[in-house]
Amino acid sequence: MNQETQSSSGWAIGWTAFAGLTMIMMGGWWVITGLVAVTEPSFYVATADWVFKFDPTTWGWIHLLTGIVLIFAGYGVFNGSVWARTVGVIVALVAAVAAFAWLPWHPVWGVIHATMAVAIIWSLTVHGRDITA
Repeated sequence: MNQETQSSSGWAIGWTAFAGLTMIMMGGWWVITGLVAVTEPSFYVATADWVFKFDPTTWGWIHLLTGIVLIFAGYGVFNGSVWARTVGVIVALVAAVAAFAWLPWHPVWGVIHATMAVAIIWSLTVHGRDITA
């Protein structure tokens, strides 16, 4: 059976909804993190030398813009937009790399964000179009 004739399951739709909600939630977290870093750069202190050496204000703008894009793409996933799924996968990939780079400032949150980004990529690529069925 090809994918067009196969019926979508509740699990598949649930995973896609999970991706959309996670993208919105993760985007909100990144917007808050970005706003804090932009308005109060001394809030974040690096604990070790790291490959990516940006000042907190630069990281703040990166997080703020990435968070806004994630929020819009998360809403687009619920509409079944192909662009939203594509943007969601790309931004989640970038977010996973950025979360890794953010580890010196907040290691626990960096691991949580990277894990959520991987879950978003998996659910959008495996079950992305099932929400429109």
